[in-house]
Amino acid sequence: MKSNNNYQEYLYYIINTTRKHNIDNVSRTKAYQEFYLKHPEIKWALLASIVSRNAGWNMTDLQLPPFKKILGCKERENLFMTYERANWLIFSDAYPQLLVYELSKEHDLSIINVLKELHVSSFMIREWKIFRKTTNKERLMIALIINEQNVIQQPVIKQPYFKRKVFFSIPYLIQNNLMLNAVLLPTDKGRLYGYHVHGFTNVTNRITLGKRLASQLFHPTIYPAIMDFILNIEHTGSRKDYERFYSITLPTSPMLRRVYPVIEHQDIIRKDWYKLGGTKKKWYLPEKGEPNDIGKQFYMKRNLLYSYYDIKCIFD
Repeated sequence: MKSNNNYQEYLYYIINTTRKHNIDNVSRTKAYQEFYLKHPEIKWALLASIVSRNAGWNMTDLQLPPFKKILGCKERENLFMTYERANWLIFSDAYPQLLVYELSKEHDLSIINVLKELHVSSFMIREWKIFRKTTNKERLMIALIINEQNVIQQPVIKQPYFKRKVFFSIPYLIQNNLMLNAVLLPTDKGRLYGYHVHGFTNVTNRITLGKRLASQLFHPTIYPAIMDFILNIEHTGSRKDYERFYSITLPTSPMLRRVYPVIEHQDIIRKDWYKLGGTKKKWYLPEKGEPNDIGKQFYMKRNLLYSYYDIKCIFD
């Protein structure tokens, strides 16, 4: 970086570094994690890395026998693209913000001017201003949760194709009603924490889920064990990453890069969601709760899914 006033050099670095790490779910997850280790005050980066791990596990689940039997090829492709598109879009919006913050710590950089150049929402520009003045880590984390869930609302959740082919499909509605999906916070001590996912299409539900996950993730009684897992287990996209620590006899999903190609995404003109819809007061309220061990419940449901698959195989 030759000049603190040469924003074009900063922009070139930010755009190209983001593109380099936004290749697939594995590279995104690692980038979030490495950023948090360098800048632990940005707590959202750790939350993003663990949620991104879960997105990868959900992607490779689609290659398991029950999903192949119950869902058609096109249905599985649509589900994969929903996970992939949301994962890509959040990273393309959030990671440049993280890089701007990192550069602002190292250089005399006007963080607001660069954020505007990157088309960051006016909501987050305001929140970064507040963070620079107050260093309120909790507020910034909640703000990033709010922002990123709104970023994907129109281009993914309400996008006509995904809405029709995924969120109104019978498999999705069954999964939603039975709460078969969950975001897991693994440890290498044989315990799985997290929350089941319900009402994913509702932005308030996703924001609440994000805040609850953050409350668990940073809970002092389990944070060290989760960090041990994160630091010692490389993310591959396969549930084998954490299932090796549990007595699980179900088939293991494959590593992500062995079954999915790199997807070329078409970027879109970023509309400022905050100017279009604003926020709700309840989005800012923190969520508190004790660690929620959902391992037995989660795998009871997965066993039921395999039982259904076995029965379906017998009668087909």
